[in-house]
Amino acid sequence: MALDEATTAFLTQMAESGRPPLHELTPMEARGLGEALREMYGSGPEVGGVTEDTVPVDGGQIPVRILTPHGPPRAVIVYYHGGGWVIGALDEYDTLARQMVERTGAAVVLVDYRLAPEHRYPTAPNDAWAALRWVDERIERIAGARVPLIVAGDSAGGNLSAVVAQRAKAEGGPAIALQVLVYPVTDADLDNASYVDPANQLLLSRDSMIWFWDHYAPEPGDRKNPDASPLQAPDLSGLPPAVVLTAEHDVLRDEGEAYADRLEEAGVPVRRRRFTGQMHGFFQMVNLLPGAAAGLAHVSDEIDRHLAAEQTPAR
Repeated sequence: MALDEATTAFLTQMAESGRPPLHELTPMEARGLGEALREMYGSGPEVGGVTEDTVPVDGGQIPVRILTPHGPPRAVIVYYHGGGWVIGALDEYDTLARQMVERTGAAVVLVDYRLAPEHRYPTAPNDAWAALRWVDERIERIAGARVPLIVAGDSAGGNLSAVVAQRAKAEGGPAIALQVLVYPVTDADLDNASYVDPANQLLLSRDSMIWFWDHYAPEPGDRKNPDASPLQAPDLSGLPPAVVLTAEHDVLRDEGEAYADRLEEAGVPVRRRRFTGQMHGFFQMVNLLPGAAAGLAHVSDEIDRHLAAEQTPAR
């Protein structure tokens, strides 16, 4: 299926801007793209509260933003943003987080993990883990009760969500109720079918993923570690239930779906959906692409379904 009209128009607008492709930019120049897109997203809805805080990590501290609904939170979602571990920031995900709070009735904690190349692998997964533990220790303060803890993220953030879910299993906690993986990076195979498909060389391309990996984990051996490529984990049994979204026209499509396959084979409950006519990045482009609204509606419905099932007493 071809890209939808809104995405085609957006890509035409981007091409007419004269901006070089991502892989030809420096990391600082590439971060400017996210700032430009943030202006297009506009403001999100009013939420019950917004609090800025910091999480201690090895070598310093990282910011987090806690957004809470108007009523008691049904859950706490720890959200890791995308951007290939090189770009992305709290403000660029604020509108999405506000919409997620409104749609789910959950609190959302945005995590500003440190970025490469200033902080290469394994800084991002270590920061993500520290943030998850920090939230778990304060969940009653955030939500007023011990509510379900959910990890979620898109792209590199989906990678970090999968990584911390694996680590929580290995460490015996925190207890994660659900992992939401939106077109996640799960492997460093740059030559699979979706990577080399010419139809998928769009906002994210094979060249730009090579650029991201080279900045994040330049040592080839590091890329084989499960906390860099969670698909490489030998055993995925016992992981929390998963919601996996992929995009039809995405270099990461095959590895995201391969991870869903592996989870299912390991006996993990998986709810999966490939969004046709969509490219990588559609989920975060709130108020810009109709696919973003559809993606958020799907994720919110899946979270609602899961929370409702948890609250239903077994017979």
